[in-house]
Amino acid sequence: MDDLERLFENVANTVASWPDWIGPAAILVAALVSALVLHFLLFFAMRHFSNTDSGILGSMVRRARRPTRLAFVLAALAITVPRLDLPYRLQGWLGHLFLILLIVLIGWTAILLTRHFSDRAVRKHRLDTEDNLAARKFVTQVRVLRRTAIILLVIVTASAVLLTFDAVQEYGVSLFASAGAAGLILGLAARPVLANLIAGIQIAITQPIRLEDVVIVDGEWGWIEDIYATYVVVRIWDWRRMVVPLSYFIEQPFQNWTRESASIIGSVFWYLDYTVPVSEVRAKLEEIIRDSPHWDGKVVNLQVTDTDKDTIALRGLMSARTSPQAWDLRCEIREKIVAWLQETYPEALPRLRGELAMVAPDTASEGQR
Repeated sequence: MDDLERLFENVANTVASWPDWIGPAAILVAALVSALVLHFLLFFAMRHFSNTDSGILGSMVRRARRPTRLAFVLAALAITVPRLDLPYRLQGWLGHLFLILLIVLIGWTAILLTRHFSDRAVRKHRLDTEDNLAARKFVTQVRVLRRTAIILLVIVTASAVLLTFDAVQEYGVSLFASAGAAGLILGLAARPVLANLIAGIQIAITQPIRLEDVVIVDGEWGWIEDIYATYVVVRIWDWRRMVVPLSYFIEQPFQNWTRESASIIGSVFWYLDYTVPVSEVRAKLEEIIRDSPHWDGKVVNLQVTDTDKDTIALRGLMSARTSPQAWDLRCEIREKIVAWLQETYPEALPRLRGELAMVAPDTASEGQR
């Protein structure tokens, strides 16, 4: 019994010798741990007792998990710190930390809400349908404006956090006082980023390009795969990716094959002999095109577009709903017309003519002398 009393007495003496801030710090740590545990239990219960895998509720729960954890920590600080007898310096440090976390929480929440409502807005607009022009317009606007808004929110949040420090405020005042040279330097340094951000807003409003548009950039044919805040990813036909700054599509000329419609006219050329029956080739071309599943039923034509000393040039025009279908249609027509000519009019294929002159023997012998 005496040993137990002596043990309690030693523990009490040890605790009494600790600094005064140990107890409040332990309470603060316990409050933070309790907040994190409560947050975990809350989301554990929501995940197991409600359907949060899909739908609006599921999307909101998944997006809100991390910011609400920060909100629980802030709530623990707001409730605990005013009731603790902490040193003045530690209280000031915790107050500054609380302000920074509050600013981060507000910016984070704004970003998550921007993403959530933009995703909800584009969910009903499908890009995998054949007639998706309206959907591509809307989705392009929402995505570009969302990414621009997120960048601006990040910049504003970071600036607000930095301005909570006295040193940064003093530097900002001195920078504002010398705004001439410093502003010029900062403007030149930030020009590429700002130019692309402004170009992104212009593209979202005027839409010279949209998602899944067929474009030709620097001689490369491909689709607009994605539009980010400062650059565009073009998916080339052979699966390569071309990364192009947003400002390029504002300042440089390029071809957009699907600006108003995905329909396009393709052409096929044949270089044949002068003896080819053009009218029969025209009839056969129309017959093959009408039987093709790639033709959209609009344009079919055959014309003699050029002649030279050996061949004539026949150009066939045909339309299709999309550029990939136009490519397949051109290849199909080219192959079938060549096969038909080989079978039906082989003499109409390109050939070289020569003239053989017979020379009399006496004339030849006189020439030799």
